[in-house]
Amino acid sequence: MSFIKTTDGTEIFYKDWGPKDATPIVFHHGWPLSADDWDNQMMFFLEKGFRVIAHDRRGHGRSSQTWTGNEMDTYAADVAELTDALDLKGAIHIGHSTGGGEAVHYVARAKPGRVAKAVIIGAVPPVMVQSDKNPGGLPITVFDDLRAAQNANRSQFFHDLAAGPFYGFNRPGAKISEATILNWWRQGMMGAAKAHYDCIKAFSETDFTDDLKAIDVPVLVMHGTDDQIVPYADSAPLSAKLLKNGTLKSYEGFPHGMCTTHPEVINPDILAFIQG
Repeated sequence: MSFIKTTDGTEIFYKDWGPKDATPIVFHHGWPLSADDWDNQMMFFLEKGFRVIAHDRRGHGRSSQTWTGNEMDTYAADVAELTDALDLKGAIHIGHSTGGGEAVHYVARAKPGRVAKAVIIGAVPPVMVQSDKNPGGLPITVFDDLRAAQNANRSQFFHDLAAGPFYGFNRPGAKISEATILNWWRQGMMGAAKAHYDCIKAFSETDFTDDLKAIDVPVLVMHGTDDQIVPYADSAPLSAKLLKNGTLKSYEGFPHGMCTTHPEVINPDILAFIQG
């Protein structure tokens, strides 16, 4: 297995597949998952001739089970260390959910020449939590409830989240995949409870407004209208407006985990954006 060691001694696991001289695509996973959540997309783009890279965020998956640094500044710094170690140039950064926030936070700070384009999918920016500045956000009690549920029984909580709103399996007529639920649960349980607990604050309370405004490269904003985790109205349209070169693509009735439930739609759309 491949790891880099960051300046604070954290080991970050990563996958790096494909020709080293091909255009690199870097994938940023959601909470509380791992690089494995991108298996479908990595295989798709690998077969299209790209170099595909995905890492486990600190405290997640196979990376160090850190009890500090579980916030966006450090997440982005870890990505910067990974891209430096691999010397990635002209990369496409693709982030889902929390990973969309991580990607935006990194891209806004990336060294010149490191990033060509970005894609954020069901992503948490601009900011999730409700406040006077963000009246359409979710009340802090929503995130307090997530923390309480995780602490009460993390295993059951993770299973219920995957079996319900994450993939829209709680909707009438949904085509439920028990294997998908178990794979989500497996990824989540690999990580550290403390890091997952801290990450709830990171993904819900970080304000990415300035990051979005600072990004110059083209960004595709993809979001399902039936996203029960990151509600559509207070996320994707607002992010697209803040970006200098943003494109909004909405998916009627698609759930939060649409990369898994509808890859036959999502993957070609990402490819078209990359090649456009």
